[in-house]
Amino acid sequence: MSEPKKAEYRIEHDSIGTRDVPEDVYYGVQSMRAAENFHITGLTMHPEIINSLAYIKKAAAITNCEVGLLDKQTANAIVQACDDILNGKFHEYFIVDPIQGGAGTSLNMNANEVIANRAIELMGGKKGDYQIVNPNDHVNCGQSTNDVIPTAGKMTSLRLLKNLKQELLRLYKALGEKAEEFDHVIKMGRTQMQDAVPIRLGQEFKAYAVAILRDIHRMDKAMDEMRVLNMGGTAVGTGLNADSSYLQRIVPTLSEVADMDLVQAFDLIDSTQNLDSFVAVSGAVKACAVTLSKISNDLRLMSSGPRAGFGEINLPEKQNGSSIMPGKVNPVIPEVVNQVAFNIIGNDVTITMAAEAGQLELNAFEPIVFYCMFQSIDTLAYAVRTFVDNCVRGITANETRCRYLVENSVGIITAICPHVGYQKAADIAKNAIKTGEPVRSLILKEGLMDEAELDRILDPVHMTEPGISGRDLLRRRK
Repeated sequence: MSEPKKAEYRIEHDSIGTRDVPEDVYYGVQSMRAAENFHITGLTMHPEIINSLAYIKKAAAITNCEVGLLDKQTANAIVQACDDILNGKFHEYFIVDPIQGGAGTSLNMNANEVIANRAIELMGGKKGDYQIVNPNDHVNCGQSTNDVIPTAGKMTSLRLLKNLKQELLRLYKALGEKAEEFDHVIKMGRTQMQDAVPIRLGQEFKAYAVAILRDIHRMDKAMDEMRVLNMGGTAVGTGLNADSSYLQRIVPTLSEVADMDLVQAFDLIDSTQNLDSFVAVSGAVKACAVTLSKISNDLRLMSSGPRAGFGEINLPEKQNGSSIMPGKVNPVIPEVVNQVAFNIIGNDVTITMAAEAGQLELNAFEPIVFYCMFQSIDTLAYAVRTFVDNCVRGITANETRCRYLVENSVGIITAICPHVGYQKAADIAKNAIKTGEPVRSLILKEGLMDEAELDRILDPVHMTEPGISGRDLLRRRK
C-alpha cells in the first residue's frame, strides 16, 4: 500500500511574519490569516461581489497600463485572470468570511492574491512568486481597500436591485391582472377589523398593484444612489498614490468594462466617509418589504377558514398544512413573505447603525452593511418570485360568500345616513347587531323608504364608485 501524498506548501510572508500556504491554492497568506481570524458566519462571499471585484481590478489594470504604470504583459495577465473569475473560475479561493474586521481589507487582499497568482501562472511562473505579479504593487496599483470595497458593494447592489426590480414588475403585472379579473366581485370593506362599507375585490388588488408600482419607483431611485462611486479616492478620498490620469479615467473605464452606468463622486472624501446611500437603499428595500408583508397579511385574512373565517378568496394549495390535522392547508407562501419582511426590517436596523458608527475619514463597518444589504435584496427578490408564481396568479374569489357578507353586514347603513340622518342610522345599526335582522328589513319595517328607493341606495356597486353616493341619489330623487 502506497503512502498518502504529503501536502506541499509554499512559504509566504507579510508584515505579521511567514506562513506555509498550500502550494496549489490561489489565495495567499493574508487571505489565509483572515479566514482564520473571521470564522463568523461560516458562509462564503456573495458571487456577485466577487465578480464586482474582478471588474474593478480589470478596469484598474487597463487604466494603469494606459497611463504607463503597468507594462502591457502584466496588465494583460491581470485582465485575463479577472476574466477567468468573471467566467466563474476560482470563486472557491475567495475564502474570507462576509463579516470581517478591517473595513474589507481582507476581501480586497483575497481578490488581489487570487488575481496575482492566476496572472503569475499565466505568465509561466509559480504561484507565490510575487516578483512577477505582486498583489499590492500590481493588482492593487492606484487603489485602496477604501475605494475598492465600497465600489464593489455598490456595483453588487446595483445588479441585485436590477433583478429585484424585474421580479417586482412581474408582481405588479400579476396584481393588475387579478384587479381586472375581480373587478365585478363585491365584498365588504373593513377598517380596524370591523365592517365598514362595500368595496370591490378588484379595487383592493388594484391598490396592491399601485403600492408595488410605488416601490418600483423607489428601486429606481435606490439604483441611482448606487451609481456614484469613490473609485480613485484611494485611502481617504484625496487620491493619494493614484496617478492623476488614472483618477480621471478609472470610473469611465469601469463603466465600460462592467457595462454599467457609473459616475465618480463629486467629492471623493465625502463618498469615502459616508454610507448614507446604503441607508437610503436599505430604506427602499424595507419599504417594499413592508408593503409586501401587509398584502400578505390581507391575503391570509381574506382566505382564512375555509369555513370559520372570512373565506372570501382561495389561495393555491401548495402543501399539507399539518402533521396531525388531516386536510388542513396553510397560507405558506404569504407566511414566507412575512418572514422575509421581518428579516429585512432587522437588516435595515443593522445597516443604519453600521452607517452611523463610522468615524472621521472612513466607515470600518461596510462588511456587515453589505452582508445585510445583499441578503435583504436577494431574499426579497426570491420571496416576490414565489409570491407571484405560487400564490398571486392562482388566487380565486368566492363570489357568493363575498356578496353574502355584504348583504348581511351592518356596514351598508352608511349609505342610508344622508336620507335618515346619522342618529337614526346608528339606531338601526345597533338594532341590526342586537337582533341579527338585516339592515334592509329594519328600514322597510319602519317605513323609512320604499323598496325601490332602498334598492337604488343600497346597490353595492354604486357604493364602490366615487361620485355615486347617497347624497347624489338624494339629489336625483329631488
